[in-house]
Amino acid sequence: MNEHYTPAVMASLATKLTPRDRHLLRTIWTHRVLTSHQIARIAFNDPTTARHRLAKLHKISVVDRFRPNPLTGSAPWHYVLGEPGAAVLAAEDGTTIAELGYRRDRALTPAYSQRLAHTIGVNDVFAHLYGTARHTTGCRLHTWWPEGRCAAQWGKHVRPDAYAKWTENGRTIDFFLEYDTGTETIDRALAKLHDYAALTTTTGITTPVLFLTASPRRETNLHNRLRRHSATPSVPCATAVIGPNPHEAIWLPHDRSENRLRLADLASHWAQSSTAKRP
Repeated sequence: MNEHYTPAVMASLATKLTPRDRHLLRTIWTHRVLTSHQIARIAFNDPTTARHRLAKLHKISVVDRFRPNPLTGSAPWHYVLGEPGAAVLAAEDGTTIAELGYRRDRALTPAYSQRLAHTIGVNDVFAHLYGTARHTTGCRLHTWWPEGRCAAQWGKHVRPDAYAKWTENGRTIDFFLEYDTGTETIDRALAKLHDYAALTTTTGITTPVLFLTASPRRETNLHNRLRRHSATPSVPCATAVIGPNPHEAIWLPHDRSENRLRLADLASHWAQSSTAKRP
């Protein structure tokens, strides 16, 4: 244990943290950085309660925070794990702060990263799905692996922005997420499908790839290219525009031009398409 975190210090922290606080610390650590709005969806029932609790957690330094300076308007507080928070997680895991992989300077790197907007965007999808599952009967986010864990698992072939498993009313889909902000060319986006096809060949598991795009125009261009090239036969794809309800009927499969589907309905659509194509 770090010499600053004696048993007395840890005992003091333990009296100040609720089970929800501990869950929140681990969630922030897993996702690197979360905004106050995202945390409210993930762990609270209203933003006022979230704001007050986060202020208390920041006061005891288990979380750090920063606020970006956007070109227009204002940004919410962005929260990362603080060193005392890392000490709590390390104690729960029976390890040390160093073995946990925490360093405060590294924890704060999202504040200076050019990829901050991308990271927050991906985490926003997670927060919306998690929040929907909290409040909606029949919905469950079974799994969400962020970029780092995906790279560790599949980095030889692909590096998706996330992998997830979602259920709604008995319908379940696993998917890879590509959060497309428009910084890459469409050719580069399409080229990734060959890598996903290679992963499918290696694992024998077909996992859809979902592209969330920054604008309707970007989605239209990408979807047209997917239809023209029929995507990659072993890799079903769908597109949508970034928005607040990723579980709803926003997804357009690569093999149709209209009638968008709910996230959970994509799996049955591709199963039916596959059956229809059999001789």
